[in-house]
Amino acid sequence: MHSNATQSPDDQCYRNITTTMTNITKDDDIKISCRNVWQLFGHRTKQFLRKHDYAPTFSQITEAGIIGAVRNVSFDVHEGEILMIMGLSGSGKSTMLRCITQLLKPTSGEVLFDGVDLTAVSRSELTGIRRNKMGMVFQHFGLLPHRTVLENIAFPLEIQNVDKDERLAKAREMVEVVGLSGRESYFPRELSGGQQQRVGIARSLSVEPDVWFLDEPFSALDPLIRKEMQDEFMRLQTQLNKCIVFVTHDFDEAVRLGDRIAIMKDGLLVQIGTAEELVTDPADGYVKAFVKNAPKAKLISVGKIMEPVNSLSSSAEPVSISAVLEDVAKQILLSEKDVPVSNKQGEIVGSVSKDTLAKALF
Repeated sequence: MHSNATQSPDDQCYRNITTTMTNITKDDDIKISCRNVWQLFGHRTKQFLRKHDYAPTFSQITEAGIIGAVRNVSFDVHEGEILMIMGLSGSGKSTMLRCITQLLKPTSGEVLFDGVDLTAVSRSELTGIRRNKMGMVFQHFGLLPHRTVLENIAFPLEIQNVDKDERLAKAREMVEVVGLSGRESYFPRELSGGQQQRVGIARSLSVEPDVWFLDEPFSALDPLIRKEMQDEFMRLQTQLNKCIVFVTHDFDEAVRLGDRIAIMKDGLLVQIGTAEELVTDPADGYVKAFVKNAPKAKLISVGKIMEPVNSLSSSAEPVSISAVLEDVAKQILLSEKDVPVSNKQGEIVGSVSKDTLAKALF
């Protein structure tokens, strides 16, 4: 990085993120690991990165006439985890998803899938991984109009040359899973938007993928149908326990569905963490604006706001360290003294007061 280059606030954010996000954990349950992924659009982008030692500033990227769609992004996704990637339009969230699935070849960086770098495998190996281990659902359903529900769901298995009886049997099983029994012979035009999306979900699950990728799958649906599909999604995840990467621009959806949330801006990964962590400790003003209207009482746990045990004894019933504020607010507000906080073993580990509660919520 050139010391004499003009530095913008975005450059400072970039330096902070590259410092904190490149420390990849080595957990055994990591399914996907993205390491220093760049996706630049423009002329001679690989040479540009090399010239700037893989650390160009925002100003340098802009001055070169290059678009920094994804900039030095690193994170892990664990077995059974739902990672929500969100941001405003143009933030790089969908581009990041396409880099992971290799629908876009990253300009630089690694994408490890079960320890295998997808950026280095052959085209045939990548095709095999996609067909057998990845399920993808996009905003536009992409159903084949001349095929029935059952035939659409069975289509990925047909590509794998699975026997017809076997693939149709699997398709019928998926019809049951997504709640479309009785509509096996319908054509896409005869289905509602929500039903078409269920077909898309069933089709992506028919190959029994290890990882499920969803790019704003519910954003085109009416609010009531969207809520139903979110409910269906959660039911399926309880049943299947997939590793899932889910792109959305809706923070409420991210909170409702995700285990962790990654927030992107201008190609950067600004912050990644649980909804509670984003609400209580936003990395910057951009994240703070995102979580401004979040239901804090439903997200913040007592453990996040408790204080050390004070010397004053209290006869109040302890509240659990893991309880969310919504569930214990009344008890805290009605207590004349600070309320003790207990851990799973029933030990008193802290206390919480009315003032602390009010500060956290308001």
